[in-house]
Formats: sequence, structure tokens, C-alpha cells
Amino acid sequence: MRTEYFGEIKAVAFDIDGTLYKELPFNLRVAPYFLIHLNFFLPFNKVRKELRHNKPEGFYDDFNSEQVRLLSEKLKCSPEKAEKKLNKIVYEGLKKYYQKLKPYKGARDFIKRLKETGIKVAILSDFPPEQKGDIWGIKDYCDFLLGSEQTGALKPSPHVFSVLQKTLNIPAEEILYVGNNHKYDIEGSKKAGMKAAWIITPGKKRSGTTSEIADVIFTEYSELETKFFENK
Repeated sequence: MRTEYFGEIKAVAFDIDGTLYKELPFNLRVAPYFLIHLNFFLPFNKVRKELRHNKPEGFYDDFNSEQVRLLSEKLKCSPEKAEKKLNKIVYEGLKKYYQKLKPYKGARDFIKRLKETGIKVAILSDFPPEQKGDIWGIKDYCDFLLGSEQTGALKPSPHVFSVLQKTLNIPAEEILYVGNNHKYDIEGSKKAGMKAAWIITPGKKRSGTTSEIADVIFTEYSELETKFFENK
């Protein structure tokens, strides 16, 4: 499929958090939980930053072990206890907060149309996609679901996007990546040679937020769908 904006695209991959759903409703819902576990989330966020900083281009042979090691240092506890807290508070504890979320208006319809027209669909998130259940009905349309932790790194490491490209078995320039974080999603995918669509909030659009590298900037999935299919 050739469009004015993207060129030849044979696969579209999506981030999840803040990309397939609006961040504000989730943040409001989960705020009390974060406050209860603030003494965990603060060091956990520092660990994720270190994991990105220490391997900006590469990957860890055992990502989970390295994450647990750093977390145990920050929490001043054994790796076993750190891993138990990680699983309980993050990977399991957050699941319920995603259940009643609704995807962005038009996101599921756009993804369904991609699938129906022969475009491969994938998910690439920095957290396990299965944490979000069926991803609000989107999972059924996906050819691949990939958590970057499985690859041994976090976005924007080019290694993560390389694994995505190899998994899809499609040249990088024929893959469109859709994300909301400019540094992790847009810069990461563009550095890997992919096309990039940046979803931003209406407030950011009104303030004049722009990007020199994103192929398309949009606020509603109907916009992206129109631009993607207009020259079909």
C-alpha cells in the first residue's frame, strides 16, 4: 500500500500505553495505587531509566535479572524479595486498572481495517502486552504481540525495533510505528529506519507541538486512518 505520507507500508505496529488509550483517565484511576506504593515506584522508575541509559544501543542477556538486581540495590533488599515486589506491584497489581479502560475512539476500527486490507498488525510495548488482557478487543487483530523486555532492552534501543522488524519479516522502511512518546517511540522507530506516526493530545496540538522527524502527527485515529488509506 502506497500513501503520500508513508510510502509503501506492509505492517503497522503500535505502542500501548498512551497510544491505544488516553493517559489521563488511567492516571487518575491509578493515582491512589501509586501513592500507596510510592516507596516502590520511585526506585522502580529510576531503575528503568538506568536500564535505558546503560544500554542505549544494545540489550541485556537477561533483562529480568538485571532489572531485579538494580531494583534490589535501590530497595536495599534481596533480589528474591525485589522480584516478588516487582511481580506483585507492577506486573500483577496493575492489571485490574486496565480492565475498564476504553481505547481511543477509532483505534480498534482502524486496526480492524488494516487487518482486513492485508496489512500486518503488531504490538510493541515496554511492558508485557498480556498485562492488558485482550487489549480491549484489539488483540484478535494482531499478528504479533511483543514486550520489549522479551528482547532484552527497552525503547528507544534500536535492538528492540530490530527484533520487531525481524519478527514481522518485513523491511524496516515498510513498517509504520505508532506511539505517543517522542523519544522512545518516534525517535526509536525512525532510527531503526521505520516510518513513525505520533499521537499527541489536542492540548499539545493547540500549543504548537511539532516534530521534525515524525511522518505524521495526529490527535484522533480517524485522522490517521484517512491519511493512511486516502491513496489506497
